[in-house]
Amino acid sequence: MSIKAEEISALIKKQIENYQSEIQVSDVGTVIVVGDGIARVHGLDNVMAGELVEFSNGSMGMAQNLEENNVGIVILGPYSEIREGSEVRRTGRIMEVPVGEELVGRVVNPLGQPVDGLGPINTTKTRPIESPATGVMDRKSVHEPLQTGIKAIDALVPIGRGQRELIIGDRQTGKTSVAIDTILNQADQNMICIYVAIGQKESTVRGTVETLRKHGALDYTIVVTASASQPAPLLYLAPYAGVSMAEEFMFNGKHVLIVYDDLSKQASAYRELSLLLRRPPGREAFPGDVFYLHSRLLERAAKLNDTHGAGSITALPFVETQAGDISAYIPTNVISITDGQIFLQSDLFFSGVRPAINAGLSVSRVGGSAQIKAMKKVAGTLRLDLAAFRELEAFSQFGSDLDKATQAKLNRGARTVEVLKQDLNKPIKVEKQVMILFALTRGHLDDIPVVDIRRFEDDFYSYLDHNHQQVLDHIRTTGELPKEDEIVAAISEFKKTFAISE
Repeated sequence: MSIKAEEISALIKKQIENYQSEIQVSDVGTVIVVGDGIARVHGLDNVMAGELVEFSNGSMGMAQNLEENNVGIVILGPYSEIREGSEVRRTGRIMEVPVGEELVGRVVNPLGQPVDGLGPINTTKTRPIESPATGVMDRKSVHEPLQTGIKAIDALVPIGRGQRELIIGDRQTGKTSVAIDTILNQADQNMICIYVAIGQKESTVRGTVETLRKHGALDYTIVVTASASQPAPLLYLAPYAGVSMAEEFMFNGKHVLIVYDDLSKQASAYRELSLLLRRPPGREAFPGDVFYLHSRLLERAAKLNDTHGAGSITALPFVETQAGDISAYIPTNVISITDGQIFLQSDLFFSGVRPAINAGLSVSRVGGSAQIKAMKKVAGTLRLDLAAFRELEAFSQFGSDLDKATQAKLNRGARTVEVLKQDLNKPIKVEKQVMILFALTRGHLDDIPVVDIRRFEDDFYSYLDHNHQQVLDHIRTTGELPKEDEIVAAISEFKKTFAISE
């Protein structure tokens, strides 16, 4: 049986007419392997780094490793129902969080979902959690003080708006207390505060929230929490979510204080994530980009120039040291990124010096430009006095015969240490700090016994409130020191009424 050529050509023509070139765009992938909060997915060829994807059980994930034949995805939720062969869909959205005024006063998780049981948050705006830091030409030098209300910080290591000041120390040395007191002191400073709790117990976060609520500070604070029971990806994301919320306020000309408590736990969570994603480990098993993890976060704190609204983000990152070793990997990394550090020492803490700030190792690289003129005048010699005292204190334990000058320095040093002590959750306004430091540095406390110094200070503040309000108002409004005779007169008058304990 012969096949005719025209029949073949007719068949081919018919096939060509009916042929339709259909290119199918597939944005659905398949899970190859899943475990430990990580899924490897095949088929998502066009997925972007940091893009959100949705699993068949409703959990979200974030694309991290873009490899040749699969994608490593971190799962941001329950993953017990995700199996090999499950479907994964692209969303086309980069990881983002809700931002805006509506979040103030609320406790949210790193995805911006409320966890305080007060109902949904009706925000309309979102921001990507990763965004480039403000360029150098859009910034301005730090020049406005951020008053922490803690004498030892405002006098020795001042913090300015737009600065990044590291708070470093062993566990249980009062790092969180420093941050909480700073937040409490912002009540009338036109400042929005964001407290990011990373890897803490939920009971601890609850205690912190209650402290803020009791003192009325929750009215201007957002709490972002990724507790110890949450998966590592959320601990890694929490600081970025916090700074994205902060940027929304900064670009609208407002001032923000953001506390990261603490970045050691974020680095550990990121290390866990990276090892599960099979990224090569480096020093202390941290991945090679652990420096970039913190630098791209902390560089987003800035003081904008006037053309961009003059807003600011001030960052207080925390790092926990082991046995006071500030030369470990993460501490040295963060020290090199920040504009100074406040070192809290456990020896000082246990000897009753609280806040336990080591004046020798603490430094602010912004310095006097973050202080009002009055504070600069009275606190100028304080650091040297304290350093000299610590040196002499160690020396004087060996010898008993001390000359008068040495004895005077030791006496002044003991009173300086006593004045710089401060009770928990009792920040002190800058004008009162200036007055007590004036009395200290000009020798007006040299004849007051050390045991009476704290009582003298408390009584002095209430005396000023009732009898010399104009002196306090002058410092607060102008930032300048009033006439010295006026201050000396106020101190002398008060000393006449102060009863020294027997």
